[in-house]
Amino acid sequence: MRFIRPEVKEAIWRCREAVTGVFVSILGMYWAIGATGLLQMVGTSLAVAGALLFFAGIQRARFRTGNGGAGVVHVMEGQVAYYGPYDGGAMSVADLTKVELDPTAKPSSQWVLHDPHSPPLRIPTDAEGAESLFDVFASLDGIQTERMLSELTGQPDRQVVIWQARVPALH
Repeated sequence: MRFIRPEVKEAIWRCREAVTGVFVSILGMYWAIGATGLLQMVGTSLAVAGALLFFAGIQRARFRTGNGGAGVVHVMEGQVAYYGPYDGGAMSVADLTKVELDPTAKPSSQWVLHDPHSPPLRIPTDAEGAESLFDVFASLDGIQTERMLSELTGQPDRQVVIWQARVPALH
């Protein structure tokens, strides 16, 4: 017997970190307000941790554009691999020089990853496991996460550079 409609269940799953953050914050506030001593300090810490988890979860939820797209993304030990029905490849995160978002790609938007050693790696934003790219992108030096999320949800009409490696200045 199903008590939750599939679309509601999907929305909750998409926002799972944010929902967890809300529950952790509520528990922390309950302890911080209703307890004394060590439990009150633990409650305050939980409330703060829950709030941080909530805000991080909101960002992750905005990054998840869906699933069911072509191919599978796998991130492991500093490598991004994409296994698609027609193409694919792997790339070292340390070698990334540019990340672009191509909303004009069909049938769905694509992340375009560049490194100097191989052709661009194109990954559909709705590929299975594409949400793992959030952590990869967040680790890039100088990336503007909010700008990336705005471009992703705003659906620009052209390919957009999300991040580019800084070129060391010549002296």
